[in-house]
Amino acid sequence: MHELHLPHGRLHLPAFLPDGTQGVVRSIDAADLRASQIQAVQMNVYHLMQKPGSTTIQALGGLHRMAGWERPIFTDSGGFQIYSLIRQNPKNGSINEKGATFRIEGRKFNFAPEKSVQLQLSYGSDVVICLDDCTHADDDLAAQAASVRRTVAWARRCKLEFTRLVAEKEMAEGERPFLVAVIQGGRSRDLRRQCAEELLEIGFDGYGYGGWPLDSQGSLLADMLAYTRELVPAQFPVHALGVGHPQNVVNCVAMGYNLFDSTMPTRDARHGRLYTFIVDLAAARLTGSWFKYTYIKDKKHVKASLPISPYCDCHTCAHYSLGYLHHLFKLNDTLYPRLATIHNLRFMTQLMASLRAG
Repeated sequence: MHELHLPHGRLHLPAFLPDGTQGVVRSIDAADLRASQIQAVQMNVYHLMQKPGSTTIQALGGLHRMAGWERPIFTDSGGFQIYSLIRQNPKNGSINEKGATFRIEGRKFNFAPEKSVQLQLSYGSDVVICLDDCTHADDDLAAQAASVRRTVAWARRCKLEFTRLVAEKEMAEGERPFLVAVIQGGRSRDLRRQCAEELLEIGFDGYGYGGWPLDSQGSLLADMLAYTRELVPAQFPVHALGVGHPQNVVNCVAMGYNLFDSTMPTRDARHGRLYTFIVDLAAARLTGSWFKYTYIKDKKHVKASLPISPYCDCHTCAHYSLGYLHHLFKLNDTLYPRLATIHNLRFMTQLMASLRAG
């Protein structure tokens, strides 16, 4: 699969989506995203319903108009927040067959599969992701089996609600968003296969690798990611949810994954870790050592007059030196995170272009 045709435009695959979790890719605007050749962004329905809130988003014309972004927007379902907020701290809520109950900042609210789909469609999402019961790879087998059972049941309810709303809104085939289901199962091949087969039987436009994609040492769960991709027919796009480390992206593209999202490149940029090609992508293959981290706070950059990378064509590298970026970082000036984020995102789009070229 080489591209997706979505309501707000065509997406060339493979593609990396920066996470604009609460409606903004931090430190930059839509013009910066376009200049960095970002094709689509990913936002999060759980966080958006908190801030700025659903009525505000609708009053501002939906996510695209609110953020000044006319290209595709994917919206994550809130499933990861079930893991990060509830599974890691049961005081924050509970999970049952109906959905999840969150207790946050003195407030209590229920979050069901139907609610997740309703909100994503009301926000104008191009890709709606089904609510799933996310786990960590190290959770025990009983927890993984319960997660698969809930994930499949919730996905079935998501599709019913999605189908109802699409018909109610009289959306034509080319106007409706894609609906994506998430494959859970932890490290169990049997559970991954069960989850994939049951979701394929229900039928979705695409699928995602669900659950934390790294082990407790931070290494990519390569065997399980590869196995999960093999379970899905090649005509469907598969999203490696939460994968953003450059080498992990390269490895997952080789497995057949088409879509990636992560906060890592933008967060690393803000904290002073810049991605740097050490080879010319036009003349080299992505094997061996092909990139490095440049730590902008290092004293060796104080008087460095060169750009971050001679192989980067981003706005930052075209106009500013490492020495100036070091100066901005030490000043804690707000220009630094913008310039650094532009660079790391252009690194990712250059990487994706190279992977598309083969």
